[in-house]
Amino acid sequence: MKPKLVTVALWIVAFALTVLLAVFQRMTGPSYPQRGRVSGVGEATFSYSLPRSNSGAGELEIELAAPESAEGAILEWRRYPTENSWTSVAMVRNEDGRLAAAVPEQPPGGKVEYRIVIAIDGARVVIPPGEPNVARFRADVPATVLVPHILAMFASMLVSTRALLEAIRPTTPDPRRLVLVAMGLLIVGGLFLGPVVQKHAFGAYWTGWPRGHDLTDNKTLIAFLAWLPASVLAVAARRLRAAVVLGWLVMMGVFLIPHSLRGSEMDWSAGEIKTGLLIGVGDRASPV
Repeated sequence: MKPKLVTVALWIVAFALTVLLAVFQRMTGPSYPQRGRVSGVGEATFSYSLPRSNSGAGELEIELAAPESAEGAILEWRRYPTENSWTSVAMVRNEDGRLAAAVPEQPPGGKVEYRIVIAIDGARVVIPPGEPNVARFRADVPATVLVPHILAMFASMLVSTRALLEAIRPTTPDPRRLVLVAMGLLIVGGLFLGPVVQKHAFGAYWTGWPRGHDLTDNKTLIAFLAWLPASVLAVAARRLRAAVVLGWLVMMGVFLIPHSLRGSEMDWSAGEIKTGLLIGVGDRASPV
């Protein structure tokens, strides 16, 4: 195969692998909506998608595509984790025909648990079944910061994956430029823009080690340290195949840890944001 075709093929493989990894991280993260399906209640069958984070300042809007046979629905919520009494809000049909209600805005890092109680054909249905859903609030993050951060982090994953494919080629590999570009993108996206995003969203630039236990910040730090040996070898024009392979494995391993685990959270009793607490989002056993 011609060299140019090989290069194009490797970029396509790297892009596909990066997308798969990014989608997996997104879908397994604590901010991904909790989805389910209600069936076996009379003739009613419908799906639901419950948000587990707000998109910025403002209320947390909850919608449910319930059938017309629904006789009424109540949104019940309270701050999490607390033993406060539940607040009930009647859900009403919006212009799209969905039952809708909202949880009032909470301070950045504040969490609430909520559930929907709906009456259908004389039966009482609780959504989600089992434990209530948990959602975290954050402040607005300007698109001028958030979009470059996301693009830089994705590009860092893409270029580092392309460097891996170059390093494991049977012919003489030359991934040095790719290694350094990936490191530059990681520094810009993770170590510079990442803290700026954190500051806008939760009021602190860095809550990872040694200041705290924010897993997202610590993931970025570990990824930087894992890719550092390959970058140093690239600058020194030394053999770096093993360093690239090991660095990529560590980087992707930490990036696959769901985003926002052990993140910033409001301690309601202390009235301040803390990080690294063992609390759940959707699943009470999950470290968030």
